[in-house]
Amino acid sequence: MKRREFIKKAGVGAVTAAAAATGIAGLIGCAKEEEKKPAAKEMAPAVQTQKTIEITMVTTWGRDFPGLGTGAQRFAKRLSDMTNGRMKVNYFAAGERVKAFDSFDEVASGNAQMYHGAEYYWKGKHPGFAYFAAVPFGLTYSELNSWMRFGGGQELWDELSAEFGVKGLVTGNTGSQMGGWFRKEINSADDLKGLKMRIPGLGGDVMAKLGASPVSLPGGQIYENLIAGSIDATEWVGPWNDAFMKLYEAAKYYYYPGMHEPGSMLALGINKKWWDGLAKSDQQIIEAAAS
Repeated sequence: MKRREFIKKAGVGAVTAAAAATGIAGLIGCAKEEEKKPAAKEMAPAVQTQKTIEITMVTTWGRDFPGLGTGAQRFAKRLSDMTNGRMKVNYFAAGERVKAFDSFDEVASGNAQMYHGAEYYWKGKHPGFAYFAAVPFGLTYSELNSWMRFGGGQELWDELSAEFGVKGLVTGNTGSQMGGWFRKEINSADDLKGLKMRIPGLGGDVMAKLGASPVSLPGGQIYENLIAGSIDATEWVGPWNDAFMKLYEAAKYYYYPGMHEPGSMLALGINKKWWDGLAKSDQQIIEAAAS
């Protein structure tokens, strides 16, 4: 190769190499510049702070009553768990804040937001409330639940309850109940005449037609009245619940089935003004917790 051609080609190579070197240096420089730049701060996800909703709930049940009281307590815990504590339920069993049968008025007045009970306890306020608990020889648990959800029952209940400033939700059912505990043996309808029996709701109306004297007492007062002879008989729920109350100590005869409550609905009563002020999503959470 001639010297002139070598120099020429070498010069081109040198220029190319220099350009390449310059490019690499530029890239390295850029990289270093990037390294020098502080990293952009990662944006933390936005957290929306929501106000805690304090709820006062009263009940017609004694604390830890199997099925009934424990069911109310379970609802209170479930609602808190479902909202990560945003809805805080302050639970009061019967007698801890108000008497059992004052629960309705406590909620209707706005002094409490919720009650857990059975609607036939409010029959004295309006006879229609009894139909949202149990009807003698009436609907079973599944039939009553179907009527409430798909047959217009909830709408009728809403219409009635609204007159008193309350919104009602179904929150369980006892199923078919026993006929009751009796201090003396019952062999015929004549044996019911003059009998003083604790039996609320429409079942009490039936017993009155048979000559008995029905009275309404909260669960926590049944045993003391039965053992003292202030009443001659009582119904409550069934063997599991009744054994807890030791009714077998006060009455010898236990009869089945109970014509008065083939499927007794339990209710969550809510102050309507408070309910209407909730967001739709919060209403749906409460409905889900109650179901």
